[in-house]
Amino acid sequence: MKNYTFVTHWTINAPVKTVWAVIKDSPNWPTWWKALKKVVILKKGDSAGTGEITEATWRTALPYTIKFQFETTEVIDYQRIAGHAFGELEGVGVWSFSETDGVTHVRYDWNVATHKSWMNALAPLLEPAFRWNHDIVMRWGEEGLRRRCAEQ
Repeated sequence: MKNYTFVTHWTINAPVKTVWAVIKDSPNWPTWWKALKKVVILKKGDSAGTGEITEATWRTALPYTIKFQFETTEVIDYQRIAGHAFGELEGVGVWSFSETDGVTHVRYDWNVATHKSWMNALAPLLEPAFRWNHDIVMRWGEEGLRRRCAEQ
């Protein structure tokens, strides 16, 4: 397994309540996040969303698809969503939110290991390409989120 740590920062010109609502609604991410092909709820969570398990299928900038499940383990309204990924990736993802003067700052911490054998075998050579790929996918997410929040 190869471990990766990514930290992404987005600045969205919208109130945190708007940004939060869009991010929290992961089954609708494919409508605005170009790389996301499908999100399916496998298990409903509690009223806050804790315990929800989703399965996401991503088509990246590089020519491969990756699928994994994500269980939400913590929800603090308008501040934080955290969870555990498992499947073709395994690790922890944390969304953090703050607002200043109607502008929302989003931070995503993604600490994962890959389980695809070809990815692990090629990681010594392709790690820079995998990091570039992650950055592109996250840029597509930021662009889509900005557009979606502007529509709200």
